[in-house]
Amino acid sequence: MTLRGALRAHLTLATKGDAAHDVAHTDRVWANAQVIATGEAACDMTVLLAACYFHDLVTLPKDHPDRAQASTLSAKAAAPILSSFGLTSDQIAQACHAITAHSFSANIAPQTLEAKILQDADRIEALGAIGIARCFATTGAMGRALFHGLDPFGKDRPLDDKAYAVDHFRIKLLGLPATMQTTSGRMLAEDRANVLRDFLDQLASELDVPASGW
Repeated sequence: MTLRGALRAHLTLATKGDAAHDVAHTDRVWANAQVIATGEAACDMTVLLAACYFHDLVTLPKDHPDRAQASTLSAKAAAPILSSFGLTSDQIAQACHAITAHSFSANIAPQTLEAKILQDADRIEALGAIGIARCFATTGAMGRALFHGLDPFGKDRPLDDKAYAVDHFRIKLLGLPATMQTTSGRMLAEDRANVLRDFLDQLASELDVPASGW
């Protein structure tokens, strides 16, 4: 079995019903990472592959008090598995750093190219049509509203993405392109952020309220 096959098989057994962080999500992150890597300097693709597939090995709900520790827990869980798959100690250390640093909530700066690529590849998943789908899937799982019924875009109220999915677009998602670590990642992120803006324009049209210039 290839390394990707072994990583994927292990993850399939470990994944527990989180539609936003399932095996298909890791497949897409790996695909994003490969696209980004072709536009950057050479990196260790074995490290990048391992980090992509195990970056969400441990997942916690968005409202869990230890949410910011999930990437650190994932790295700790990944290390012995990667050793059993034949990665060197240096490769394991590099993969674990990338896993730890990928998380938005952990707020850890990526120090290697592999870590920067993974962080970008994962954040791109929060944009575009897939990002919209994942946002609303998470909102539904947490029992939150799609948007505020009287003021959907927060014109006359404070934005609150703990209550409304659409608020999350302006609070976090549309700002993600500015956080990209690589030139290639930034280009992909800008393209996909435009999909979110088009969606918000369409939503405003259907609700018959003014668009807010996202």
